[in-house]
Amino acid sequence: QVQLVESGGGLVQAGDSLRLSCAASGRTVSTYSMGWFRQAPGKEREFVAGMTRSGGTTYYADSVKGRFTISRDNAKNTVYLQMNSLKPEDTAVYYCAAGSGFGLLRTGRDYGYWGQGTQVTVSS
Repeated sequence: QVQLVESGGGLVQAGDSLRLSCAASGRTVSTYSMGWFRQAPGKEREFVAGMTRSGGTTYYADSVKGRFTISRDNAKNTVYLQMNSLKPEDTAVYYCAAGSGFGLLRTGRDYGYWGQGTQVTVSS
């Protein structure tokens, strides 16, 4: 099985950028569908971005499309989430997840492995 550790969160101002990292160990990320989710206080966890096993397809929630980019570095066994033009409503704990399924996985139950999360706070 794979273990996931997120990093890169922090406190930024609206309009700034952050890059989150998800370092994997135990198995290579290229054997999984990978996703990023977030959960804001008092809200349910929501899908943010995903990447298919091949890495050939990426997909996003409408709320982040055009601002966030998911990518993967196979040599480092790491998945990234580049977040640009951040807004206060992007404030949340961000989680990296790995799933054994195929296709476009947008729900939490599609993913069997999760990191511990990293806090992103965007001030106005």
